Amino acid sequence: MELTKQSCEDFLDVLASKEPVPGGGGAAALVGAVGVALGHMVGALTVGKKKYADVQEDILALNARAEALRARLVELVEEDARAFEPLSRAYGLPASTEEEKARKAAVMAQALDAACAAPLALMEALCQAIDLHREYAQKGTAIAISDVGVGVACCKAALQGASLNVFINTKSMADRAKAEAVNKKARAMLDASCALADGIFADVAARFQ
Repeated sequence: MELTKQSCEDFLDVLASKEPVPGGGGAAALVGAVGVALGHMVGALTVGKKKYADVQEDILALNARAEALRARLVELVEEDARAFEPLSRAYGLPASTEEEKARKAAVMAQALDAACAAPLALMEALCQAIDLHREYAQKGTAIAISDVGVGVACCKAALQGASLNVFINTKSMADRAKAEAVNKKARAMLDASCALADGIFADVAARFQ
């Protein structure tokens, strides 16, 4: 699909259209990548400054992690789209006979597993992204600290958005024990990392009071 190879305008045009992908998951992944890029920018502005020489090695290591994480989030734009298509087809399968119903149920179960896996992976990446911003807030250059706030806000919004894509799919799962296990994992990430993001944002905002 190479959705992320499109221009910003083209991506947004498709996002606003009736096309099934990209959707909320792809948008969340892209917003998360933007957030990580902002954190990385702060790191890039910190490197080479005498005032921050004592944390330069830490920042360089942080930037390397941010670069890899941003690439992963861009990949997840595509992965989310690939995961949705089988589910979309599964919903359209006939279910007139018992045999058709059984086949549809089996296909749906497999498609829902895959459709949950992509936003769960996205949530995991976004939790890492929020944690990166914690360190950028502590060690990054003060002249761009507002961008850490913007970056972590993007990552938090993306995390919340990704969680909705998990929950909408688990709601349709026939295996309720599996659904609740997935929900529990998603809620744990959501609770811990949203609280961390709020703390980072508040710390950044307090510097301007």
